[in-house]
Amino acid sequence: MPKSTTKTGGVTAPVQKSTASIAAPARRSGRDYALLLALACCWSSTYPLTKIGLGSIPPITFISARSLVAASFLLVVLKIRGIRIPTDAKAWKLFAFQQTINSTIPFLVITWAQQYVPASNTVVLASTTPIFAFLITWAITRHEPATLLKLIGAILGLAGTVAIIGLDALGGMGKEIFAEIAILLATISFACATIFGLRLSDYNPMVVAAGSLLFGGTVLLPVAMIVDQPWTLHPTPQAMVATVVMGIFSSAFGLMLFYMCLTRLGTLTTNAQGYLRIPIGVALSVVLLGESVPSNLALGLILVMAGVAAMTVPGDVIKRGLSRLRS
Repeated sequence: MPKSTTKTGGVTAPVQKSTASIAAPARRSGRDYALLLALACCWSSTYPLTKIGLGSIPPITFISARSLVAASFLLVVLKIRGIRIPTDAKAWKLFAFQQTINSTIPFLVITWAQQYVPASNTVVLASTTPIFAFLITWAITRHEPATLLKLIGAILGLAGTVAIIGLDALGGMGKEIFAEIAILLATISFACATIFGLRLSDYNPMVVAAGSLLFGGTVLLPVAMIVDQPWTLHPTPQAMVATVVMGIFSSAFGLMLFYMCLTRLGTLTTNAQGYLRIPIGVALSVVLLGESVPSNLALGLILVMAGVAAMTVPGDVIKRGLSRLRS
């Protein structure tokens, strides 16, 4: 596989120029798919762990602590690998903007919303990122082809979100409805960050992750000191464990697994974790938090999974599957 190199603060590190150029290997082992499942578990565990952490840690402090834990972990990894964080202003401006739209703002919004919305609902609503990314691409950026199959997927996914929010709204406009809408707005921010992230392809992905998380955690730290006064808090052991596990497992380790899967399985199969993590996240919410799965959530879950699958699975694979069903 051809690679280019870029300097990251004095040390030359290999960089994939574009994830689109990564081709899936001809032979795939069970271990490769185990890594994909592990990635889905890492990212789907975010919302149940957040729910546990919020039990005794305010949102701003929780996000700052999680970001700093993840950044510290990645910095240790980079130190071991001999890769340095860049010091030029251009790189840090990119890191700062990417972190703001990909983590700081959306996670603040989602963390606030999870005080009123069950983690299982949050998993489904937050999984609509590919749908909004498609709509932004089709209507604004047009940097990738917007096919009919992807359009059908977007419609199905949006129908799923309407099923979740719309049926809840029949019970009256309450704080839960506004929190669910806030999660969707945060998801749109995630979609914008996915598109903007293409500008960071010249940097080692671990450097981008470490620098972004370090910026986000450091910026929020003084805010947390003023607003939450962390020294006055009494977090439970469960909340502290959730913070550390989420930082290392969901954020830092999850990102490393993502790039491992890109190399081993290619971009299309790796993107399949977008709909793999929906049932995993809902199951974790049921097991860890004892949440029930209402009928409207189940309907939204099916529609969203169908939508994201239609947008991710290659059209020829779907055609072959339909042909086998007819035969």
